[in-house]
Amino acid sequence: MKLLRFGEPGAEKPGLLDAQGAVRDLSAVLPDLTGDALGPASLRRLAALDPAALPLAPEGARVGSCVARPGKFICIGLNYADHARETGKEPPPEPIVFMKATSAVVGPNDDVEIPRGAAKTDWEVELGVVIGTRAKYVGEADALDHVAGYCVVNDVSERAFQSEHGGQWTKGKSHDTFGPTGPWLVTRDEIPDPQALDLWLEVDGVRRQTGNTRTMIFGVAGLVSYLSRFMTLEPGDIIATGTPPGVGLGLKPPVFLRAGQEMRLGIEGLGEQRQRTVAATRESGR
Repeated sequence: MKLLRFGEPGAEKPGLLDAQGAVRDLSAVLPDLTGDALGPASLRRLAALDPAALPLAPEGARVGSCVARPGKFICIGLNYADHARETGKEPPPEPIVFMKATSAVVGPNDDVEIPRGAAKTDWEVELGVVIGTRAKYVGEADALDHVAGYCVVNDVSERAFQSEHGGQWTKGKSHDTFGPTGPWLVTRDEIPDPQALDLWLEVDGVRRQTGNTRTMIFGVAGLVSYLSRFMTLEPGDIIATGTPPGVGLGLKPPVFLRAGQEMRLGIEGLGEQRQRTVAATRESGR
């Protein structure tokens, strides 16, 4: 299944994409796509529905983040060897883990803000893993059983905030709008091998990133198992699994985002995103 959320920021409804590409309204079946809705029993119930019997969503409705109110947004740094090297670092011996504030989460096609004082705002297409069942001390062989599905994530980053202001990376990763997620949560049964997905990103029509998840240093199963040693993973948590080479920081000379540009990105089988960059405002809608 392809699950999504539609409607204005703060008033999204759950939906399902039918075989014809139309969005069907699930709000009579469940209140929202929170962690409670992503467990195996709930997903089986949704899969048994007849999409044709569900009402259509309004044509042209905005698409929101495919997960409502994730408890944690966990990110993995330098998880593609070529990306590590383009940033001047060696591939890590263990996963580099950092957090992105959940207030950064927006819809896949919402505007992305260039923060006040930013100098090096960058793009990162990433495979997102959405947890469906609680995971604590799980083995790698069983790790994927705890995954509800997968989605596209743009791990937007302000490199100056990330690396030039002391402390950890979180401050460069957490500005409002720095976490476009979706358009869909594609359930695990539709993605038999998460290590065989093409991913790409363009800025103003110029291809910047082209990669495949098979070149990850640490695969999805290994990451879920590893993270479950250090924190309990809860339904609805999102793991952004790292980005392939081609980020602005790695170009020679480096190229960074400015207001008025367009990013387009996607992952095989998981859909596409499209964002316009704008100058930061006092308030941001989600």
